[in-house]
Amino acid sequence: MNLQHEKADGAGDFSGAVETVLALPPLRAEEAAGDGVIAVLRRAGHTACRVGGCVRDRILGRPVTDVDIATSATPEQVQALFPKTYAVGAAFGVVIVHVEPPDAPEAVDIEVATFRSESGYVDGRHPGQVCFSSPREDASRRDFTINALFYDPAAQRLYDFAGGLEDLRAGVVRAIGDPAGRFREDSLRLLRAVRFTAELGFTLDPATAAAIPPLAERLRLISPERIFAELTRMLRGRHPDSAFRLLADLGLLEVCLPEIAVMRGVAQPPQYHPEGDVWEHTLKLLGLMENPSETLAWAALLHDVGKPPTFEFRDGRERFPCHAPVGAELARGILERFHAPRALCEAVAEVVGAHMMIGDVTGMRPSKIRRILARPTFVEDLELHRLDCLSSHADLANYDRLLLEREKLASEPPIPPPLVTGKELLALGLAPGPKVGELLREAQELQLNGELHTPEEALEWARRRLASAG
Repeated sequence: MNLQHEKADGAGDFSGAVETVLALPPLRAEEAAGDGVIAVLRRAGHTACRVGGCVRDRILGRPVTDVDIATSATPEQVQALFPKTYAVGAAFGVVIVHVEPPDAPEAVDIEVATFRSESGYVDGRHPGQVCFSSPREDASRRDFTINALFYDPAAQRLYDFAGGLEDLRAGVVRAIGDPAGRFREDSLRLLRAVRFTAELGFTLDPATAAAIPPLAERLRLISPERIFAELTRMLRGRHPDSAFRLLADLGLLEVCLPEIAVMRGVAQPPQYHPEGDVWEHTLKLLGLMENPSETLAWAALLHDVGKPPTFEFRDGRERFPCHAPVGAELARGILERFHAPRALCEAVAEVVGAHMMIGDVTGMRPSKIRRILARPTFVEDLELHRLDCLSSHADLANYDRLLLEREKLASEPPIPPPLVTGKELLALGLAPGPKVGELLREAQELQLNGELHTPEEALEWARRRLASAG
């Protein structure tokens, strides 16, 4: 990488920007801490302002959790002004300033970046050359107009070089400059365009949208971890159904999640799925989620991933034999391909593999119901079942039954301690071996079904069982 860190002319000059008077007082500790950092930089003679998503979200009335600051100060000058900093990207002009506000419950990390321009992208993600520059050039390197707004909290002035405020008001996500050029510089922007459009409930600028399909294959240049993070944000954000429909429409879904793309056109029995094919069902389910955990979000997307490969038309209707266990293995493989955490891979596979288990609890033995309630993923199991029903036949009878069973067992563990142990079976004369485990499982089944109540009853049952077996 060729780094040119000499300051450009007009390093703190906002001339040429559309200037708007706008009162955006800090509403959270993070914003107040960021404004404190800006004040220190300004007292030292540097230009500094809020920039990017924190400005965008504050204008839209959305919560602001991360504050980014753009400044004319170099990384070395920033580090000299604050007692605790982390040079996480000093080569790119980025320093983290650690602030401990006296009136805030915890410390805040503020990202401070020197105004810069970038060029010579060589890997579809990172620039080969970085130059410290001016606010105008800094704005021109950013992805979308709505993310290129600068705000001076002291003067209450918004500076807009790219028409971002107009696009915010119109509800449009538009690439800065040539859309294809922006996406070739950093191909992760292909997914970010979709995420911002769905999350904000905006529309995607036609020219920006038209540039995406021809470049969809460039997603293969991006690390799996980065793609996973963007997809997770879509799934856990607002309107995940809109995000995934847009991914499909723009040709991105078949590149990053071909197992989901093939759901389109896979028919389902209309008596159970009046909403349509597997794809439409999945989108409808995603749209019903509210603040899902990471496990539930991915399990919701992947719960029917086993249907396309198991589809068959038999006896006059569509069938998907063993689609749940097949889907569990596919889900695990997909998440492993994205280098997702091992615990998440296993939890999602567990939920996907068991999502048909709650299908009929009406005639289920008490022992099986108690085992369902004892599953580590029961919260996700139950919520996925509810969403699955609401996005298809809308029958919540099994869901309601499990809620009642959970309430009845709220004061006791779903799987109580066993009434008889292996040691006690051996003391009765049973030889060590697999038979011990078989009898223990049989005893527990009777216990959970309410047929054995005390250790004494369990031991007497074991004696009779051993005697009958000779």
